[in-house]
Amino acid sequence: MPVRTSGSGEVGRGRGVGLGLALVSAVAFGGSGVAAKPLIEAGLDPLHVVWLRVTGAALVMLPLAVRHRALVRRRPALLAGFGLLAVAGVQAFYFASISRIPVGVALLVEYLAPALVLGWVRFVQRRPVTRAAALGVVLAVGGLACVVEVWSGLSFDATGLLLALAAACCQVGYFVLSDQGSDAGDEAPDPLGVIAYGLLVGALVLTVVARPWGMDWTVLAGTADMDGTPVAAGLLLGWIVLVATVVAYVTGVLSVRRLSPQVAGVVACLEAVVATVLAWVLLGEHLSAPQIVGGVVVLVGAFIAQSSAPAKGSAEPVARGPEKDVAARRTAA
Repeated sequence: MPVRTSGSGEVGRGRGVGLGLALVSAVAFGGSGVAAKPLIEAGLDPLHVVWLRVTGAALVMLPLAVRHRALVRRRPALLAGFGLLAVAGVQAFYFASISRIPVGVALLVEYLAPALVLGWVRFVQRRPVTRAAALGVVLAVGGLACVVEVWSGLSFDATGLLLALAAACCQVGYFVLSDQGSDAGDEAPDPLGVIAYGLLVGALVLTVVARPWGMDWTVLAGTADMDGTPVAAGLLLGWIVLVATVVAYVTGVLSVRRLSPQVAGVVACLEAVVATVLAWVLLGEHLSAPQIVGGVVVLVGAFIAQSSAPAKGSAEPVARGPEKDVAARRTAA
């Protein structure tokens, strides 16, 4: 009994740390839009902001890339996949989609990723998932629809919707690839090394897409307006690079390692709530009653999902039926 209790306590602590990291990641990612919007309104192209974000983060993480250079030989496919999907793909497809459909609709489609992650776990990995985790996804997506007020500007542009869906698929790649090798013990690829090389690959890809040589660099030397308050453009860029990218990716990948892709994916839906609240406080974009209700529903869905699915290291299956509960009780007896 003491051994089981100790193991259960360790798993509980691991889940608690993983949940905390996932929340930090959601807050960090959610703050990117609030800092980026003033820069875009000051004259920078959205894709140029994305390029500055990823390239700046890649330079910050460059020493870690040098330190973990053996990963290039050991896990080249993982590094390339993370850079193409988790970094460049999510950003490029999302910004391409919002050029054709409303931002709220694009964000909702992108954050169908948690449901797609469950589909990956169930049908590709052929592992069962709990009904509670599935319910958490449904609640989170439904609440997200209220947060972004999807009914306010729905446009059935097929290409735009497909681009947003591509962003969602890339988001799935972020969660699935973040989990790769997490159960390999000492042989597991270092998450910081994966992030560093993923950012380098993403920066190279986005350089081709964004073509930064045509960017108005003078914007970065001036100020940007944040709800009537002038803020140094360099300060906003620093926030986007250091907090909304470096901190966000590091805590996000570490949270997936401690939780699971499906649970971390649902908690990541909080990013939309954080982004909306910060826009309310810092940009004066006020929340409506449906948005507030939707934010609460997202929180409830995330809580249900994280509290129902086993954490890393748990001996329990991802889903348990009544007959397995009975068998477990008989074994314990």
